[in-house]
Amino acid sequence: MTVDPAVLEELGRLRTRVPELSGSVLATADGLVVAHDSHGIEPDTLAALAAAHLALARRFAHAVNHGELRESVVECDGGYITSYTAGPNALLTVVTSGDANLAMVHLEARRCVRRLIRILALDTAPQLRPEIPTQAGPSTPLARRTPMATLPNVARRRQATG
Repeated sequence: MTVDPAVLEELGRLRTRVPELSGSVLATADGLVVAHDSHGIEPDTLAALAAAHLALARRFAHAVNHGELRESVVECDGGYITSYTAGPNALLTVVTSGDANLAMVHLEARRCVRRLIRILALDTAPQLRPEIPTQAGPSTPLARRTPMATLPNVARRRQATG
C-alpha cells in the first residue's frame, strides 16, 4: 500500500511539536496500519491493540449514552497511550513518555487528527464511474411473462410441486 506523503509529513510534524512522543500510528478501525512514525514500537501490534481498545471504549460510551467516542487515554507507569478517532474508519494512536504534558499532547494530536481527516477525505473521494454504454437499436424485453391460466395443466402441476 502506498502511503500519502502528506500523511507522513503530518505525523512528522506531530513528533516535532510533542518532543515526548515515542511513536504515532494511523490505522484503520479494524487495526491495519495506514502510516506510522514509530521507532522501537511495533506499529502493526499497536494498531491492532488500539483498534480493539477503541472498539471497547465505543461500547462504553454507548452503554452510558454519552454519544460518539472521540478519544481514549491509557495512563501507565511509564507514560500515556492515547487514541483519537480520525473519522468513522480511522484512528490515530500516540505513545508518549510519563513526563509529557497531557494537555499539550491532546491539543497537538487533535489538530493533527483534523488535518489527517482532511487529507484522508481527499484521498478517499469517490472515483467517477464511467458511463454505462447505451444499447443501439430498439429496446426489447428480456422475457415475456405468461399468465398461469394460459399454461397447460402439466406445467402448472410441475410448478406447484416443485
